[in-house]
Amino acid sequence: MAGFGRPPNRLRGEVVAKIDGENRILCLTLGALAELEGAYETDGLAGLCARLGAGSFSSIDLIRILAAGLRGGGNVASDDDVAAMSFYGGVPEMARIAAELLVSAFGTGETLNPPEQHP
Repeated sequence: MAGFGRPPNRLRGEVVAKIDGENRILCLTLGALAELEGAYETDGLAGLCARLGAGSFSSIDLIRILAAGLRGGGNVASDDDVAAMSFYGGVPEMARIAAELLVSAFGTGETLNPPEQHP
């Protein structure tokens, strides 16, 4: 993919977004999730899930989630930077990316099958 030298690692929860004309990797790392816990003043990951799990995002929610994801993906971007960025696809794409990041971090609620073990 253009903009970086490797495809996103879906197993790590990486997501690609076209921002300001270039592809960037976003990822809600443990540090990014801790940052969101602090921003929302939630009591741990369960509280963060409850806060964001409603599926209705405000513009500040989108900015916070995307900024944390960008930083988790190795990009240098403040919340103010993200507020000024242009996302290909506009606000609907921003919401889709934020939702994809959250699903990548927390899953869909379905049990994942563990990888097969080989002797």
